[in-house]
Amino acid sequence: MPVRRVELTERAELLLDDLIGQHGPVMFHQSGGCCDGSAPMCYPRGEFRVGASDVLLGTVAADTPFWMSADQFEYWKHTHLTVDVVPGRGSGFSLEAPEGVRFLIRSRLLTDEEFTDLEAAPPPRTGADLE
Repeated sequence: MPVRRVELTERAELLLDDLIGQHGPVMFHQSGGCCDGSAPMCYPRGEFRVGASDVLLGTVAADTPFWMSADQFEYWKHTHLTVDVVPGRGSGFSLEAPEGVRFLIRSRLLTDEEFTDLEAAPPPRTGADLE
C-alpha cells in the first residue's frame, strides 16, 4: 500500500462531506502564511489558482486534492499530515469559517521506511503539471 502524505480525521471527513454538499467539489491549499500556518484553506475547486511550484501532496476523501506551497513542502517533506477539525473561526476565505470550526494540521515525522518509500516513488505533481 503506498504511503500517504496527508489524511483526514473522521471529523474532518464529515465536515468535508458537508462542505462538498453545499459548494460542490473543493480543494485544500496549505500555505506558509504567518498567521494560519497550520490551518489548511478549503476552497471551491477552480476558485483558487494553484501556483506552478505548488506541490500536490495527494487526494483525500471525495477525490479532494491537497496542495502545499513549495517552500512549505520543503520544510515539511519529512512529515505526515493529518487534517483535523477544531472549534473556532478559521480564515474568512476558507469554506468552513461560517461553521464555527476550522481545519487544523496535526503532523508527525515519517518513519524511515515511509520516507524511503516516498523517495523511491515518482516525485509529487506540481502546479506546473497542470499547465
